[in-house]
Amino acid sequence: MNTNDSSSPNPDFDVLIQGGTVIDGTGSPRYRADVGIKGDQVTALGDLQNATGSHTIDAQGKIVCPGFVDVHNHSDSWLLNTPNFISKTSQGFTTEVIMADGISYAPVDRCTAQDWIHYLLSLDGLYPEEYTGWESLEDYMNLIDGKNVQNVMTHIPYANLRAMNCGFSRQRVDDFQMKQICSEVHKGMEAGAVGISTGLDYVAQCFSTTDELVEACQAMAEYDGLYVSHIRYKKTLMPAIKELVEIGKRAGVKVHISHMKGQHPGQAEEALEYIDQIARHEVDISFDVYPYQPGSTMLHFLLPYEVFEDGPLKAVEKLKQPEMQQRFKYGLENYLLDISAIQIAWVLTEKNKHHQGKSLSQYVEESGLPKEEALIDLLIEEQMAVLLVFNMGDDRLVDPVLQHDLYMMGTDGIYMEGGMIHPRQFGSAARLLGPCVRDHKLFSLEDAVYKLSGAAAQRFGLGKRSQLKEGFFADVVVFDPETVQDNATYDNPQQFSSGIEYVLSNGVPIVHNNQPLDINSEKLPGRYVRYQPR
Repeated sequence: MNTNDSSSPNPDFDVLIQGGTVIDGTGSPRYRADVGIKGDQVTALGDLQNATGSHTIDAQGKIVCPGFVDVHNHSDSWLLNTPNFISKTSQGFTTEVIMADGISYAPVDRCTAQDWIHYLLSLDGLYPEEYTGWESLEDYMNLIDGKNVQNVMTHIPYANLRAMNCGFSRQRVDDFQMKQICSEVHKGMEAGAVGISTGLDYVAQCFSTTDELVEACQAMAEYDGLYVSHIRYKKTLMPAIKELVEIGKRAGVKVHISHMKGQHPGQAEEALEYIDQIARHEVDISFDVYPYQPGSTMLHFLLPYEVFEDGPLKAVEKLKQPEMQQRFKYGLENYLLDISAIQIAWVLTEKNKHHQGKSLSQYVEESGLPKEEALIDLLIEEQMAVLLVFNMGDDRLVDPVLQHDLYMMGTDGIYMEGGMIHPRQFGSAARLLGPCVRDHKLFSLEDAVYKLSGAAAQRFGLGKRSQLKEGFFADVVVFDPETVQDNATYDNPQQFSSGIEYVLSNGVPIVHNNQPLDINSEKLPGRYVRYQPR
């Protein structure tokens, strides 16, 4: 694809994309059109062959479509500290919805800030010395606004609210604490959040009852907020989905399931049948997932919850207690995990970096210790910061979820520099556009683009974004439908995708062929996007 700058003294457009085929992100059929951009908006679609642009992109033979939206990720700290998060922008992601799973870096107070930084290090990547004193959700989002090339929207992470008002213990929330939590929900919604996120298999919120979650969601109902949940997968899929539906019905709110998939053949189909036959008739529901079956999370996810009841900073000392090691042993046995298929993706210290890429079974065998002792020793040495990839299951198991009309993209991507991370961080969008369309024929290219853009824009209240229409913000992707392909693998995960050639954010070119582009401006084009319910 060729680009050039106009020599015309008064070009018609700031950016002119000529010769391409437009897929507008609504699910409508593709059509031939040029795209004219002025400032941060698409101002013309049609035959612009005689127009001029300050910057012209030749998109002959390419697809021109709206920028992609990642509704579930772990980009929270990277967007704070990385002006162009190239593992995501190179795929065409122009908007990220952060603070997923009910856990993040805001809101916090002086009692909880360091606990969250400690707990999340192997998930979101923020180091203690990078904390500058923010507390509120709005404080955090304002730090990102204009400091990044991507647009960013936020959830209200529920565990942060619960920890500020109740600590990390399993105590029941009393009336006073619930009023404080609901007050924080109001603050978050006023600050522009899309709604509450929970991760009911993670700390603090794992102790939340259904009644508690209903009351918290009722606090955002007047804002038409969206309840987004990593449901209680540890309780198995169907009971977890049914609890989500109950919360939505009782609270009167829309609901969304994070990374929904089954673990065994037939589970996803059973869940989709329930959603189609019952759930969608009782509550407004949607879901996301990444186009891979294996997952990834922190090693300490496998620990008994009581390890964290005094807060993450005290977890290492609790791990040293013999009774806790015994509880962990029982837990590993009950999970029925094949540790030979679980890979160490990243560790904190240089001393243990050589273990990255090994299976847990290899690590345990080399240690000469029982597995519960070996893994607890690793957690203690790494100050709890160990990331895993669960390389289990055939990717085709997730196909029925990807095909469903309520599905949209959530990469669940976790980035760690130099880590043997899950390839979803580098490959999710291209896999959906390429192999899922060309090879597996799961859906049309128009549907794939919709699942990556318009579906999320509508569901998450992005306003005039992620549809390619006149008057909409110029978040744009140009890609080759014949060559678009994910290249990241489990053995070599930090590999850029092919075929995504140009990415623009708010009218500014930010990526060309996997290379970040220089932007001659102190303020970068990315914006804090506030929730705009339909």
